[in-house]
Amino acid sequence: MTTESHETTGAYVTPGQEFTRDTAYIQTRVTADGRDGYPVEPGRYRLVVARACPWANRAIIVRRLLGLEGALSMGVCGPTHDRRSWTFDLDPGGVDPVLGIPRLQDAYFARFPGYERGITVPALVEVATGQVVTNDYAQLTLDLSTQWREHHRDGAPELYPEHLRDEIDAVAKLVFRDVNNGVYKCGFAGSQAAYERAYTRLFDRLDWLTQRLSTQRYLVGDTLTEADVRLFTTLVRFDAVYHGHFKCNRQKLTEMPVLWAYARDLFQTPGFGDTVDFDHIKRHYYVVHTDLNPTQIVPSGPDLAGWLVPSGREALGGRPFGDGTPPGPPLAAEIVPREHTAAG
Repeated sequence: MTTESHETTGAYVTPGQEFTRDTAYIQTRVTADGRDGYPVEPGRYRLVVARACPWANRAIIVRRLLGLEGALSMGVCGPTHDRRSWTFDLDPGGVDPVLGIPRLQDAYFARFPGYERGITVPALVEVATGQVVTNDYAQLTLDLSTQWREHHRDGAPELYPEHLRDEIDAVAKLVFRDVNNGVYKCGFAGSQAAYERAYTRLFDRLDWLTQRLSTQRYLVGDTLTEADVRLFTTLVRFDAVYHGHFKCNRQKLTEMPVLWAYARDLFQTPGFGDTVDFDHIKRHYYVVHTDLNPTQIVPSGPDLAGWLVPSGREALGGRPFGDGTPPGPPLAAEIVPREHTAAG
């Protein structure tokens, strides 16, 4: 796919203003008791993602760690999109083979004709009706952990253990504000002052995370939790796109020893690095954000070999999966092409 095949997608920066994310997502939930009319049922829903997107990457990781592949199928959009919608251009004929649609917007419009907010991933779509159920990415992964338990694999980890939820939520809130969304506030800042505020908060929070992770292997407790998933998807994109494209350039991740080792530890954990497609990540940011990168030239770097260097973090203790076990290999149809990975 060439960059020339995509329309300019419009501006992401509002001159003179700071970036404000629209967080009014579709709050319908898929739950064990079906309280919103959508009960958990194997095969009833399809998780639509894009490997380029950090918010969708969370759902891909959690689904894989919990072993939900057999209960919840996954459709993968291409790395770029036009003004209208994410598209299924990776599939034969540009149509999702399960939903039978070329654009994710078709699922949104099937439930909400004329839907005016963003057509975002991840999204859960009801297969029979072709209607979007939810795109509330933060609640979605928590529900995969708590509402889909009956369909978890044997040995699935406790990513949202009840006794740690308050701490996980508190850490995740800070990480979202200053890091997950903070990089966007830098990149899409419409004024120097807005950029500098976001930049300061981002690196102050990264310094705070460095201190926290210098003496413990994981963010909360001694096992992997939802908090680690949420931080990882930003860190793994940091040097590839946020450092340069979003001007988050006090340091590269590779120049922050504690966070770099932490990110490598996660990357080398089954279910994390094997979901990451660096080619899709770079093509998305550098092609879609034409107001930041009007040439749509995608950088060749950075060198990815360092992601496979042992982290040494096991010396801090901790058990990645607690009393559980690692997930098995990815489904054959969901393997990231080798040339798009650190091993490529």
